[in-house]
Amino acid sequence: MSALKELKRHLKPGQVYRRADLAQWSNAVDRHLKQLVKEGTLQKVSQGVYAYLKKTSFGKAAPEDYKLVEAFLKTDDFLLFSSNAYNALGVGTTQLYNEQVVYNRKRHGKFRLGNRTFNFQMKPYFPKEVSKEFLLVDLVNNVNKLAEDQDVVLERVSHVAANMDTSSLKKEAQLYGGVRARKLFASIDNKTVTHAA
Repeated sequence: MSALKELKRHLKPGQVYRRADLAQWSNAVDRHLKQLVKEGTLQKVSQGVYAYLKKTSFGKAAPEDYKLVEAFLKTDDFLLFSSNAYNALGVGTTQLYNEQVVYNRKRHGKFRLGNRTFNFQMKPYFPKEVSKEFLLVDLVNNVNKLAEDQDVVLERVSHVAANMDTSSLKKEAQLYGGVRARKLFASIDNKTVTHAA
């Protein structure tokens, strides 16, 4: 079996690989990577990161965002979500964003992986999963970056917050909120919230 075929045997559709991952199965990894990209088996998504696209009835499908980010960061210690999720909170935001947000401890800035843009933001703390409470806190943290009127959004946040699990919300605000978010959510008292400036 040729060295290239041996390397291909280890590849699985839909997976993302770092050059270092592939080096263990190849005696000439750079040459083999060039060949695999040229023939369309692998797609280079970033410096040293390659995806083996899954074939579907609609053509080749890009790998999951989570796998792309995990290979790029070399860790699963991150939180991946879209700012579009704010729109489901019922606070009047309607702006659509075409990038994913990645809270992590290693990289900062906008990076293009394959044909997707990811906004990497370094944060000391973030949850393992996105909850409605976390999203509401995060929205308040980032309210100055939104296209909508800040005061109107914050007024609606107060009303939505009053109808949520207040203890969870206060806990999330203490863990992940900035000064404004902590102040706003600390004042929740079963249906009555003081609007924080």
